[in-house]
Amino acid sequence: MTEPWLEISEGEAWLSGKPVLRNLNLKLRLGEPTTILGPNGAGKSSLVKLIDRSLHPIVQPHSQFRLFGQTNVNLWDLRRHIGVLNSELEQRFPQSLPAAEVVLSNFFGSTRLGRDQVPTAQQQQVARNLMQRLGLETILNQRYGDLSDGQRRRLLIGRALVHDPDVLVLDEPSRALDLRACHQLIDCLRQLCRRGTTVVQVTHRIETILPEMERVLFLNHGTICADGSPEDMLSADRLSDLFSTPLSVVESGGFRHVLPDGTTWDAW
Repeated sequence: MTEPWLEISEGEAWLSGKPVLRNLNLKLRLGEPTTILGPNGAGKSSLVKLIDRSLHPIVQPHSQFRLFGQTNVNLWDLRRHIGVLNSELEQRFPQSLPAAEVVLSNFFGSTRLGRDQVPTAQQQQVARNLMQRLGLETILNQRYGDLSDGQRRRLLIGRALVHDPDVLVLDEPSRALDLRACHQLIDCLRQLCRRGTTVVQVTHRIETILPEMERVLFLNHGTICADGSPEDMLSADRLSDLFSTPLSVVESGGFRHVLPDGTTWDAW
């Protein structure tokens, strides 16, 4: 087993005066594609914020938080190791910004290119190559505000990949996408897994869990409540317990789809 890139022991975090993560114990390893699954309000987005350092854990004598073995993390170094797509990022870019600039600006840790931020020829080539890989080569000069939701999502994945990070963390990546855009995104993420990127998928949508996932964790009430292989975790009984609703599971092509199982709601 490789060394963990993320280690949290007895973690706790607060947001707006309320605890959002508590008694959190978690180790994630390089080369282990992982899904973190939980209902709305479970603490999933808070965990992503903890990883990208926009939320900080409560420091206690018995707690521990390490990224790539370090307790004190330089944000510039972190960007070279981890690419993050979170639920707030899409709103941060000016609508008039060219699509290529959305990607290029991440070389400077900004949301647009300033006067002193001039991408090198090599950086421009990296951005073009990424957009081509993601099927976005035709929108290089289009305005960000004119792109579809699916194009924006793939564009932001390209942005997250400019430093060729070891890990890509995605917070609800299929949110608000129609079927075609969702399938394009899934295909993109499967290709990244096959190329060796450690993809961490944070979601409540069971049908989008990639067949390449090797590990599934359940997050609820701000803590990890179960951890195992997809075969063990994505059963009807376990998913019904996690989402507090009676479910049945149908498997096809490595994907799972959930259906109501007809049990009366009085039992829940």
